[in-house]
Formats: sequence, C-alpha cells, structure tokens
Amino acid sequence: MVRALKLAAVPVALWVLLVGVLAIAMRQPPETFGRFMSYVPGPAMKILPFQKLYMHARAGRLRPGDRAPDFTLQSPDRKQQVQLSAFQRKQPVVLVFGSYT
Repeated sequence: MVRALKLAAVPVALWVLLVGVLAIAMRQPPETFGRFMSYVPGPAMKILPFQKLYMHARAGRLRPGDRAPDFTLQSPDRKQQVQLSAFQRKQPVVLVFGSYT
C-alpha cells in the first residue's frame, strides 16, 4: 500500500510542478510567454489546466472606472514616442486592444 502511494505521488508531483512552471510563464511579457509556449507539446494542453491558468494570469487588476496605467508606444510611422499621460484631460482617448490580422 505504501509503495503504491509513493508511485502515485510521482506523477502528481510532476503535474503540480508543470502547472507551477506554466503559471509562472503566463505572468511573463507576451514575447517571453510566446517563446516558452513554442516548446510546449500540444498534448500537454490536454492534461494541464491551460485555459483556467491563462484567464487568471491575464485577468489584470483594473476595474471599470479605474484610470488606465500610463504607457509609452512608438507612433505608427516610428518617428516619435506617444505617451498616454500626454493626452490626460486634453482630449478623449480610446484604447483598442486586439488583432487586425
């Protein structure tokens, strides 16, 4: 009985370790996370709680009515930097996140 429990503990410990590594990877910047995921085999997504971890890791802390965090981006023509706080109280700003591809 003890031997069976020890044998069962190995795959459980491995699964917990893999879930922990995946959770840490999901909190990295998108480029880093994407590189990490390129090494994860497809079948691993069947045994790891990928969607639940991803939704938790990427949920963020902003709530409706919160002020958007300040950030700086390069303009589309790449000639200047644009900072969100530069527009504060001067004009409305709409932030659109997504892919147009």
